[in-house]
Amino acid sequence: MIWVDYIVIVTAVLLATVVMMMHSTDNIKDAFSGEKSELFKNKKTRGFELFLMRTAAVLSVILVVTVVLSNNLPH
Repeated sequence: MIWVDYIVIVTAVLLATVVMMMHSTDNIKDAFSGEKSELFKNKKTRGFELFLMRTAAVLSVILVVTVVLSNNLPH
């Protein structure tokens, strides 16, 4: 394993942790019953949720870039 592989592993673990920390306001029964029709209602994300969303986006980009880089570097 080269140094990029370690970055891939750490980034994947961090991304999984951040995604598991995110709070979902949707309920699965509302998706099937159609009870809650606030699908396109604009709700602004603030505070810690905004931080988690941005962190997940940055970690996703880092993960994709490092995986591509890992596959193209000689081992």
